[in-house]
Amino acid sequence: MNAATIPVNTGNTGFMLLCASLVMLMTPGLAFFYGGLVQRKNVLTIMMQSFMSLGWTTVLWFAFGYSESFGPDWHGIIGNPATYALLRGVTLHTMFTGNDAGIPLVVHIAYQMMFAIITPALITGAFANRVTFKAYFWFLTAWLIFVYFPFVHMLWSPNGILAKWGCLDFAGGLVVHASAGFAALASVLYVGRRHVIDNKPHNVPLIALGTGLLWFGWYGFNAGSELRVDSVTASAFLNTDIAASFAAITWLLVEWARGRQPKFVGLLTGAVAGLATITPCAGYVSPTTAVIVGVAAGVVCYYAVALKNLLGWDDALDVWGVHGAGGFLGIVLLGVFASTAWNPNGADGLLRGNPAFLGKQFVAALVCSAWAFSFTYAMLWLINLVTRVKVDEVAEQQGLDAHLHGEEAYPLGI
Repeated sequence: MNAATIPVNTGNTGFMLLCASLVMLMTPGLAFFYGGLVQRKNVLTIMMQSFMSLGWTTVLWFAFGYSESFGPDWHGIIGNPATYALLRGVTLHTMFTGNDAGIPLVVHIAYQMMFAIITPALITGAFANRVTFKAYFWFLTAWLIFVYFPFVHMLWSPNGILAKWGCLDFAGGLVVHASAGFAALASVLYVGRRHVIDNKPHNVPLIALGTGLLWFGWYGFNAGSELRVDSVTASAFLNTDIAASFAAITWLLVEWARGRQPKFVGLLTGAVAGLATITPCAGYVSPTTAVIVGVAAGVVCYYAVALKNLLGWDDALDVWGVHGAGGFLGIVLLGVFASTAWNPNGADGLLRGNPAFLGKQFVAALVCSAWAFSFTYAMLWLINLVTRVKVDEVAEQQGLDAHLHGEEAYPLGI
């Protein structure tokens, strides 16, 4: 349909603006979540990294990021960065033509920008307490350009190579969570262990606040990915809550059985794992399937974190175990349980007689996770040639808040 023939649908437009606002709220939510998990002397550093993404990613998105993600195609891998550079040619009357939802293009630009903001912020939990701010700045910039923007184009642009092949990712299990999770693992392996390891959260209520904001914002993340209001939007909304709830309880029960005590932080972490795992499936599966996804997320992500601990990987805030394993798991489970009965524009998975779709989902998850891992590792090596990536032991002992930024979250020791 030609953009000139699509009238503005005020209902869909209002809904998508609300969803964009919800997804924006997730980044401050992540800052609180991570802030509560780290030591008192590193709270501001980890929170600043999230808010830095909120600002700098917006600059890059405006300059060329949206164009690289959704501009005219180059071999199905990346969009032309010049087409919408500085939002050239975008006017009040330019309509989004990806469907007939009747939303202005500026709404789609704003909504997708919020996804771009939170994705690299997720990675920061892996190298918490030990990376210089200058190195993080370079990391944030390069990772968006060479990992996130291409993944968006390959999966969510109509001409993307994975989209044309038949792969599906409703709201970012691969684009957001698996890519961030495996980049986090590469960061952990390159940067190495902390000199000062203290994994005891300094403020559990802050973690709970962050989880609540993430959970609330995730409704815009998943339900909004339908880009309109219809029955699929509603099922994605319900599936999001079901999976998060079942994952939270499953994680709690597994941890309780192994450790003899029910842990609040475990309950909260399980909820986030469920949210990450249902993300690629949310608009393509039934609520019953969402229960299975939630239970699987609670078990698999819990043991992924246990494996990380066993292997001695210093993923400080369990980004790989929760987001990497969860996102990868969700993409594969979508290949098993996808049903056109719940989304006619989706696909049928293994259980509905289409094993080829499961194969495509697995290959896509494997290739993209491998690229995110290998590029991140190489990129950090290159950054370290320009500016030191890891802080020294003195900085870790003092705390990065005071050493790098000259600020303290609790200056009076309160």
